[in-house]
Amino acid sequence: MGKFIKGGTVEMYNSPTVKAFAAAVGKKEGEGPLSKHFDYIGEDITFGTGTHGKDSWEKAETMLQQKALSLALRKGSLGEDDISMIFAGDLLNQCIASGYAARDYDIPFIGLYGACSTMAESLALAAIFIENGLGENAAALTSSHYCTAERQFRFPVNYGSHRTPTSQWTATASGCAVVSPRMPDSPPPYIYAVTFGKVKDYGIKDTNNMGAAMAGAAYDTISTHLTNTGKTIDDFDHIITGDLGVVGSEVLYDLFDKDKINFKKKHKDCGLMLYDSETQDVHAGGSGCGCGASVLCGYFLREMAAGKLKNILFTATGALMSPTIIQQGESIPGIAHAVHIGSL
Repeated sequence: MGKFIKGGTVEMYNSPTVKAFAAAVGKKEGEGPLSKHFDYIGEDITFGTGTHGKDSWEKAETMLQQKALSLALRKGSLGEDDISMIFAGDLLNQCIASGYAARDYDIPFIGLYGACSTMAESLALAAIFIENGLGENAAALTSSHYCTAERQFRFPVNYGSHRTPTSQWTATASGCAVVSPRMPDSPPPYIYAVTFGKVKDYGIKDTNNMGAAMAGAAYDTISTHLTNTGKTIDDFDHIITGDLGVVGSEVLYDLFDKDKINFKKKHKDCGLMLYDSETQDVHAGGSGCGCGASVLCGYFLREMAAGKLKNILFTATGALMSPTIIQQGESIPGIAHAVHIGSL
């Protein structure tokens, strides 16, 4: 049974294992610096042409999520009957990418929405589900797609609108991690603890500056996790944020500087790792549910399984807004959830 600590932290006594993981991405993401770490790279943003293509971007995102799940199951030598629950979410209204992806599987499904924090949210819930003996295996799954996100939150890409320097590029990507009970012979990675964040709003109203809107939530969740578990940043190889980008990362450093903590020395941001800022026009970096999910499941979990990393704190961040509420003049609340993953 997990131990709940006041402040949203749950420590795991049995440390569930991440049995299998996979990352599927689009063409642009496959041209970035992490290309060799992904399990699947699409030919284009519709994932093929002719009979293999999809006739809408939303259907393409559904396919991408199905690809990540099927690859993770294959890598773990698992079938549908082995999965007790899917915890999945995306950025779209009604979580349609996840729901439509799950309809082709005969597996119980829980749809989640945490904006770009959804991979940490789904992974944390899957770990608690398995830690408490509620299932055999649980899949944590998220996705995002550049064109579906632009159509819903900003302007359709064919509108040709200009992006501001602080804007970020929504990743066309998906990641899936299958969490299982830890056995004596279970290899790493293991999940040691999770911290569910609080909604934080610092008055940011610019939808083209999501990094600044989410940075305060990342600071609060990471600080809370360290306090609740008695750890410092030096206990981790890396503390990873999902998609703060250039602007949000600098805000996060400033917040930790006030605590006299040099956070930059341990920090990695998936939005800054996924693309090459010199050759790929992503402005302030990458974002989206699939950004953190694909970098976690494509790069960091591989490094942990290979014994190259011992401890990471994966903290995905999200902006809990919609176009409607922003048009009403509201500010952008942020959320962040943290998952401590280790190999010891």
